[in-house]
Amino acid sequence: MVLALAAAAIVGCGSSGSSSSENGVAAKSPTEILSASKTAAQGASAVHVSGSMVSGGAPITLDLSLVAGKGGKGKISENGLSFELIQLNGTAYISGSSEFYKHFAGPAAAQLLQGKWLKASSTSGSLATLASLTDLQKLISAALAQHGTLTKGSKTTISGQPAIPVTDTTQGGSLYVATTGQPFPIQISKSGSGGGKITFDEWNKPVTITAPANAVDINELQHAGH
Repeated sequence: MVLALAAAAIVGCGSSGSSSSENGVAAKSPTEILSASKTAAQGASAVHVSGSMVSGGAPITLDLSLVAGKGGKGKISENGLSFELIQLNGTAYISGSSEFYKHFAGPAAAQLLQGKWLKASSTSGSLATLASLTDLQKLISAALAQHGTLTKGSKTTISGQPAIPVTDTTQGGSLYVATTGQPFPIQISKSGSGGGKITFDEWNKPVTITAPANAVDINELQHAGH
């Protein structure tokens, strides 16, 4: 479980539908809680994912809104370099800061690309790894994959929401699952130097994703450089 998210990340959800009555998930075994949470998340239409983690020694910060079967949008920062990311129907778009473009394309290209969006396939090529972060099903599968021995903790409250923690004692890290409404994941956290905290909220809240106009095709850019 748990920060297979970091492995799946490079790189790299407030409230679930709340109800005052408990959903019964707290009485289940740790494996059953994980399964129920994964099923609920994979059945959702949308979610907001935010937080930070360490992947490959690099600090990653995410703030993404995802729509099942469509894509997502938001901002990612890695090692202090930030960029906006949109993925829509098989195409990924990125727009970075001048520092981001300097780092990845050099000073001359950075001047040309300043303020522009780049686009490429979200399934193969240079943006595919990033784009996978905006795929709700892939992100949930990676985040909630089971890797070690699971234990169940005591009921608690996360972001004002009643929750039950399931901890991966082998890999480290805990998943907090809502005990009211649907058993959505609320948070994944891991302590230590390779840790971090990712929050899941705004489950099923409508999200509008629009492709940016006049995006520059990365393939054309690369060909022009030859």
